[in-house]
Amino acid sequence: MVSFADVAVTDAAAHRMLAAYFAERAAGFPAAQGAYRTTFPDPSQFVPPAGVFLLAYDEDSEAGCGGVRELRVPFADADPDAPIVRYEIKHLWVSPEHRGLGLGRAILTELEHRARGFGATEVVLDTNSSLEAAAGLYRSHGYVDIQPYNDNPNATDWFRKAL
Repeated sequence: MVSFADVAVTDAAAHRMLAAYFAERAAGFPAAQGAYRTTFPDPSQFVPPAGVFLLAYDEDSEAGCGGVRELRVPFADADPDAPIVRYEIKHLWVSPEHRGLGLGRAILTELEHRARGFGATEVVLDTNSSLEAAAGLYRSHGYVDIQPYNDNPNATDWFRKAL
């Protein structure tokens, strides 16, 4: 059974999960794209209602993590008559020993639920084309490809989902 805990990104368990996530990404990052750039999240961006960071547990075992944060930057496609409230999914990761159990989908669903609770009308995320399973998860969850909305040097693909 999957359970979630809201934690600060500075929490020891969150830091451990993020460090493992960044190490795995750095080790598998495509050499043709340069070096993976590790950036630990700004803690103030993951405090409700601006956002939240979650640890996922499978039974009592740390299994993964992910966060969602509000994006307060203007977007070219914003309709002044129907304001868009965008939140961004960040650092969704499942530990290797917990993969294949549906935990990535569970974390993504919970992050979308949290974003909706904060008033989001859509969520966006970026990823790298080398993460084929992640892109498959996002597409199967209703995400569509969009133009880049940030300058993340680790990203090659950007996605959006209306909530």
